[in-house]
Amino acid sequence: MKELTEVIGHVRGWRRGWTERTKLQRIDLYTRVTLCALPWIFLVSWGLLPLGATLDRGPAAIALGGAFFAVNAVQCLLSNRNVSLSFAHYRGSEPFPMRRLRLPAALLAVLTGLLVALAAVGGVKDEGLALLVLDLPVAFTIPYVLLVPVRTYLLHCAAFAVALVALLAAVGVPGGLLFGAALSLFVVFLLVLTSTRPSAWSMSVMWQAEDARDMQARLAVAEERLRFGRDMHDVLGRNLAVIALKSELAVELAQRGNAAAVDQMVEVQRIARASQQEVRDVVRGYREADLPTELLGAKGVLEAAGISCTVEGADGPAGIGAPPAIQAALGWVVREAATNVLRHGDPRHCVIRLTTAAGAVVLEVENDGAGAAPEVGGGSGLAGLRERLAALGGSLEAGAAGDGLFRVTATVPLTAPRGLPSPAPRSVSPEER
Repeated sequence: MKELTEVIGHVRGWRRGWTERTKLQRIDLYTRVTLCALPWIFLVSWGLLPLGATLDRGPAAIALGGAFFAVNAVQCLLSNRNVSLSFAHYRGSEPFPMRRLRLPAALLAVLTGLLVALAAVGGVKDEGLALLVLDLPVAFTIPYVLLVPVRTYLLHCAAFAVALVALLAAVGVPGGLLFGAALSLFVVFLLVLTSTRPSAWSMSVMWQAEDARDMQARLAVAEERLRFGRDMHDVLGRNLAVIALKSELAVELAQRGNAAAVDQMVEVQRIARASQQEVRDVVRGYREADLPTELLGAKGVLEAAGISCTVEGADGPAGIGAPPAIQAALGWVVREAATNVLRHGDPRHCVIRLTTAAGAVVLEVENDGAGAAPEVGGGSGLAGLRERLAALGGSLEAGAAGDGLFRVTATVPLTAPRGLPSPAPRSVSPEER
């Protein structure tokens, strides 16, 4: 029932994340469609209505008005093509090829020349000129404002406004209309700036938040994989070593005809079954080492292998008096250290010592006969232990202690960092003991 609840929770989390991403994609699509539709709205309103006056102003005015509308429509198409790339450039996900601005810039110059020519031949009314000025730079500036810094955008807009007003003045446009044209340019440049960049910024922030959630999910998966691998190593390492040891002993006893071989194989069978349960606990994430149980287990396993083992301080404040999280972490240290004693060197005696010093619990596992230092370079076992202890603010040292001794020292402060859970010791069945 608990596994089914966990599966349902994962499915709901996936559906919730998928729904949120779908909503974000819809918002992104709505923003892009709005920015693509904006030039066309200007084209069929402020860009088209004033051109109706050219129909009764002669062939030249009609030709200039038609050319202005056609070039403006092409400019809108190019603007729509560049919006998505401009968004990607603004977000930093893909650079915008600046060569794509050459044609829009050339069309803007053509549109400017056509507008000045219309003003020179009197092809538009006075208020129509102001509307055409409003429509003139919209299609070009919508993607352009996302490609350059705001200061650069404003400087270029100011230069364009000065050039356009100067050209209109050169063809005899009155001062009042020049002021209206300058005001129209100011309004449209400010409109594009305040509508496009905030929209792009909002979408960028939302996509960054979505990417952060994806990264968090990937990190959680990676952390769970590391936990699983570390726990599998810690759980099975000692048991497999004991199984191998007892199997060898059973073979020797069987060759001698000693009935005790059966007892050894029964013990192997018991350990194998206990290992199966421990693997299930690791898979489910429930496995926690119990310090008293691990101390008894280490002593029993080492003595069964012919290694005398002495445990000191197990009943003191550094043992059963330590917080559950510290006991669990030290239990893993005892298990891994006992496994290394079995695997490496030719020890005859091992001492496991628990003490307190300077507000910390200190666990020492020392054995003689260490011909080769076990995992001194940072093997997977001790590396996993260092990760466990680091989560509690502790440390682990392992190395030769002189006179053929090898010592593993784990230090964990009694005051663990805040926010860390304190798992309760897992209950151990009589069979596992």
